[in-house]
Amino acid sequence: MSIDLTPLKNARRLLFSVPLKPIQGTRFQPTGFPDLGAAVYQAGDKTYLLVESAQSMANRLEAVCWDDAVNDLRPPLKGLSYIRVEQDGEYLTSSIMEAHRINSPYILESKDRTFFETLKADVARLAEGPIDRRALAAALLRYDVNSLLHGVFLAKSDLAGGRLRLSRALSAFIEAEGVQVAASGGVKNDHVNPSGDRSKGFGNVPFHREEYTAEKITAYFNLDLSQIRGYGLDEAVERMLILLALYKIRALLDGDLRLRTACDLTLGDPTAPIVADSPAGFALPSLQALEAELPQAIAACKDRMAGVTTVVYSK
Repeated sequence: MSIDLTPLKNARRLLFSVPLKPIQGTRFQPTGFPDLGAAVYQAGDKTYLLVESAQSMANRLEAVCWDDAVNDLRPPLKGLSYIRVEQDGEYLTSSIMEAHRINSPYILESKDRTFFETLKADVARLAEGPIDRRALAAALLRYDVNSLLHGVFLAKSDLAGGRLRLSRALSAFIEAEGVQVAASGGVKNDHVNPSGDRSKGFGNVPFHREEYTAEKITAYFNLDLSQIRGYGLDEAVERMLILLALYKIRALLDGDLRLRTACDLTLGDPTAPIVADSPAGFALPSLQALEAELPQAIAACKDRMAGVTTVVYSK
């Protein structure tokens, strides 16, 4: 049975809040930031903690599309457009795995200028006047469909003056509520020379460690349906993008939520359906249903996507 997306037809956003919990015990390790550490903040009478940032979640949502064993898209996603980068005849990276997607220096800074010049020609008419979002969206669909969901900033001055950008249509973060520090520590033991020079890695070295407990951990997902419609592409492309976004969310939640060594999470209730906050009542389809539906949705847009575009990287 085809996945019914009609409940989303008049919605501006698709919002999920999904309860999580540590897979064992009660402690977990949050993300850390330079010169800040853990991001702890107050809202009302509650103490909150940013467990995983929007930037990191974007990377994770893209990574679920990639099969590291074969360095290619997972089978249900074959046919989606992306840039593959090779060096010396071997896979190096791709626009799916690069943090800046199609704007990766491995794609746009290579001596192999073939793709750069092709992209430059495609967006040349956007160099002056208001940005034609439909033309930009069509170019990104052709070469790197994930940029339509995760955003991009083509910062090169040779590409329409460096002003082509899209914000994220799919965003996510993980937040913990009612948090407290769980302080602990330990000692790195040197059984050969306990009093050795610590600056060189010898000797016994005590250390402290801060983890956290929380009353509640929640993963939030926000799909901007208005932005997807605003690309001005047809209904087949809109359907493919929405199904792809739902696949990313479901694959992440059903897959590996081990965010760090000491941050291994799982669904709060693995048996409960995941139902949207808005529009109320829309249930996140199963991974099996999405895997069955996506190949047909991708095939319906095949003539507007270039499939795999290969760039040969050399410094």
